[in-house]
Amino acid sequence: MTKRTKIIAIANQKGGVGKTTTVVNLAAALARRSRTVLVVDLDPQANATGGLGLEKEEGVSIYPVLLGNAEIADVIQPTAYDNLNIIPSEVDLAGAEIEIARREDHLSVIRDALAPVRDSGVFDYILLDCPPSLGIVMTSSLAAADGVLVPMQAEFLAMEGLGLITNLLEQLRAGANPDLELNGILLTMVNMVATQTKEVISMVKEKFGDRVYETTIPRNVRTSEAPSYGQPVIHYDPTCKGAVAYRAFAKEFIARTPTRFN
Repeated sequence: MTKRTKIIAIANQKGGVGKTTTVVNLAAALARRSRTVLVVDLDPQANATGGLGLEKEEGVSIYPVLLGNAEIADVIQPTAYDNLNIIPSEVDLAGAEIEIARREDHLSVIRDALAPVRDSGVFDYILLDCPPSLGIVMTSSLAAADGVLVPMQAEFLAMEGLGLITNLLEQLRAGANPDLELNGILLTMVNMVATQTKEVISMVKEKFGDRVYETTIPRNVRTSEAPSYGQPVIHYDPTCKGAVAYRAFAKEFIARTPTRFN
């Protein structure tokens, strides 16, 4: 069967919601399930790069590809984990907002850059770690994606941010990317003891129904520690609550986002 590569943007304009933690651990958990995964770190902070054990390196990112100065195959890097590769980030990627904004094809530039990899069929999933802002890079990333996964902290203030990103999704569906779907909403940093958490989960499920993943990601110290060791938590401490949750989420994600295996 021909492989159908799925491009999923993991996005939330609000920082500190577990976005990059989700990218790193979803990618690692998918790779453990024999899915081939490419992470594209589009955030100049390079937390996904560090979280998968790589150092920032000048010229090794999607930035020179966007400028036409490199081929995308040349910036794909292996990680320590089978089936898992990454296009790292670097400091210069901060300039991408300005460079892309100047271009007439600003909405299609990331889609066009990823096209050779997507068309090659090498990867089951390409996961885009978007920067935490509603800027040109995020917009271009969503225009390149089949679906948007929104990690959301289970707090009332997060509801407003969720509305902003779903509005952007609708705008893109009306223009640059009519096939774009809301892959789902993943509730993170969940503390089920807190009454507010339960109320937020109830509100989100009432509004978005089955677009909300059943799996939730708990607050977990080991999950917070893992990036400082350059490891996904599913490898750093496979038995901790965070690792168990991300493995369960990966199983649910695969069922919702089929490729050649399904």
